[in-house]
Amino acid sequence: METYGNILVIVTPLFLFLVLFEKWYGWYKGFETVETLDMISSLSSGVTNSTKDVLGLSVGILSYPWLVEHFNLIQVQSSVLLYLIAFMALDFSGYWVHRLNHTINIFWNNHLVHHSSEEFNLACALRQSISVFFRIFTFLLLPAAVLGVPQNVIAVVAPLHLFAQLWYHTRHIKTMGWLEYVIVTPAHHRVHHAINPEYLDKNYGQIFIFWDRMFGTFQEERDDIPAVYGITRPVRTWNPIKINFLHLWLLIQDAWRANSWKDKLRIWFMPLGWRPENVIKEYPVYKIEDVYHFEHYKKEASPSLRYYLWGQLFSLLLIVSYLYSHIASIGTPDIFIYGAFIFVHIYALTDLMDGNSKVWILETIKNVACVLWIVQSGDWFGSSQVSVWIAPALVIYFALTTFFVFSFCRSSLVSSPSK
Repeated sequence: METYGNILVIVTPLFLFLVLFEKWYGWYKGFETVETLDMISSLSSGVTNSTKDVLGLSVGILSYPWLVEHFNLIQVQSSVLLYLIAFMALDFSGYWVHRLNHTINIFWNNHLVHHSSEEFNLACALRQSISVFFRIFTFLLLPAAVLGVPQNVIAVVAPLHLFAQLWYHTRHIKTMGWLEYVIVTPAHHRVHHAINPEYLDKNYGQIFIFWDRMFGTFQEERDDIPAVYGITRPVRTWNPIKINFLHLWLLIQDAWRANSWKDKLRIWFMPLGWRPENVIKEYPVYKIEDVYHFEHYKKEASPSLRYYLWGQLFSLLLIVSYLYSHIASIGTPDIFIYGAFIFVHIYALTDLMDGNSKVWILETIKNVACVLWIVQSGDWFGSSQVSVWIAPALVIYFALTTFFVFSFCRSSLVSSPSK
């Protein structure tokens, strides 16, 4: 956890710089692809996912070291080749995990958040799931285990493999010549994120596109079919915590409402989108039929609210970075209390973006609890070791955010749907 936290402290400013650079570049070129509220929602989603990972809030049903111990047939010596094998094995596994997430009802809940934005930009790449509590696809790393790739090599290569998937979430790079036949490019991934019937469930590759060509899931981007992004059952919220469990909640409701026990049981493992017949008739769910004519989820926010949201974004990243860089010294159970604060903070912030006029209640409760924590402990999770001014500054910060959120909720400054 500590090592991963230190890595995140380094890469988080880099990711933020790239996201902001893309926003500036789009403005400079007159082709904006980064909308402020959508971007903050995406970045908030990335924070929830990385916080969950840093806190270790998931369990592997089958461990990779167990696979190596029982299925290792060849011992590849430590070399560049060993790391290349690990990278290829992770990419092969990633292709099939990705494909299963798009194929089976229950697994879609693990991945829906990544596709939930109706935009396509670098920030979208940070929309990652917090709903995966049990990792069950380790068996797909069997090729690496057979070749004797040790756990420590996988641990080094896995973050690199993940971070290498950021760059192609952009609309500013068109085609890339011969590379289109080898690696996943922005053109390939635009197809994957599109809801056009011609593009649905295509291009699952994470780094290499030849898996899709090999297994029949490749689709080239076409000039005559402009990509429309999102999901066919739109989430209509900026709140990443809500988004993470929308599909699961629908499955639970459908299973409860199904007339037959057979449907109650099989709904979880049926193809994505399948619902029992009686549920379809009695409880219809809105689904986009014409991808070129539907109401997009857009919110207009006043200039003052936008300034507040930008300030909160940078404040959030500072608060989160402190957790990531001090996770060992904070220790348990305090790291989980800190993590709960981050989740509540993001929930309240993004609900404000949705226009929830009652969110000031949650914001007030959260801020009062934080001030009481500082008063009782005399510190903010050991921050006095860094600076004695951090805790007093946070007290002022919590007081100000309470005031601002209450003011926004009591006025017309809360975001409202645009026409």
